[in-house]
Amino acid sequence: MPDEKIEQRINLKFLVKLGKSATKSFNLLTEVYGDSDHDHWHKRFREGREEVEDNQRVGRPCSSKTNDNISKINEIVQKDSRKDKDSLTTLRERVRRKRPELWENDSWIFHQDNAPAHMLQHPPYSPDLAPCDFWLFPKLKSALKDTHFESVEAVKTKATEVLKTLQKKDFQHCFNQWKIRMERCVKHGGDENLVIY
Repeated sequence: MPDEKIEQRINLKFLVKLGKSATKSFNLLTEVYGDSDHDHWHKRFREGREEVEDNQRVGRPCSSKTNDNISKINEIVQKDSRKDKDSLTTLRERVRRKRPELWENDSWIFHQDNAPAHMLQHPPYSPDLAPCDFWLFPKLKSALKDTHFESVEAVKTKATEVLKTLQKKDFQHCFNQWKIRMERCVKHGGDENLVIY
């Protein structure tokens, strides 16, 4: 198709040099090639433009249209042509609807990643592996224990004071303990009955 576009532009340039109007040029080109967008090219040639190729665009250079990539894609299409057209049409439509800003500037490319998410096997809820449960909440609980508070605001104030006293080394110790606990859990295969203290 790119060669046909260039051919149309060359013919349009010829018609402009003959002095044909935009309407007359459009009618002649439509008669030969069918519907195409000729208006802005007619104006460019009338204003003195000589080149028929598109201007160089800013941004990332087109690296997807290399001969190597084209041959690889042709090979894939030949192997499984059932999915290709419908899948790509569906995906393009989704991009057009959900991300119109990408659709308009044509700065996106399809990428499919079928790799599953990597997940560490562990019990669904394990307080001995949650840093808040094995470290932070006990600190708060011991600071608030045996104290009668007049209001919820007083509890919030005291809890905030306790949290502000925590230092970087306290958090570092917590994460070191968390790492040790997780390693034990992995070593035992994520056994739900394993209690790690």
